[in-house]
Amino acid sequence: MDRVEAWMTTSEILIRTKERSDSHWISELLKAKWASVRIVTRGRIHDATKLAAFLAIVNGSRAGLITYRVERRECQIVSLNSLVENMGVGKALLTMVERDASSRGCKRIWLVTTNDNTDALRFYQKRGFRIAALYPGTIRDSRRLKPEIPMKGLDDIPILDEIELEKTLGIHQTISPQ
Repeated sequence: MDRVEAWMTTSEILIRTKERSDSHWISELLKAKWASVRIVTRGRIHDATKLAAFLAIVNGSRAGLITYRVERRECQIVSLNSLVENMGVGKALLTMVERDASSRGCKRIWLVTTNDNTDALRFYQKRGFRIAALYPGTIRDSRRLKPEIPMKGLDDIPILDEIELEKTLGIHQTISPQ
């Protein structure tokens, strides 16, 4: 199956692959939301500007970004940002990555978030992801690689741990509640 290139989710949201003309916008979004274009997960530094990515377009404007990488039949989501809340932008971006990963023969899609990110934990679990692993205290090591990681995160919760979430892809995939 060919790599998925673009997909319309609703009459209001268009999902497309990143284009060269998106580079500056992607870089600025990552710096604003992640304090850098570098994202650290499980001790690995990712330059998110160099990863595969999809953008959400709403009413002609960029409204979201998801970056990911595929390696050994697994797809890792590195970043997801929706700039329009409660419209389905995040869900549409995630669905597009799942379709692309499936078309590439991936059996697993996974990501890492931090213990303070309760919104992400809720979002992904509602879409069929399960907690696969907890890495207590690993943010201390991540800060050595990326000092921009704050001590406290969402809701003033100390950022201490990484949480790995995963979803199995393929014909035996559990249908998640919407």
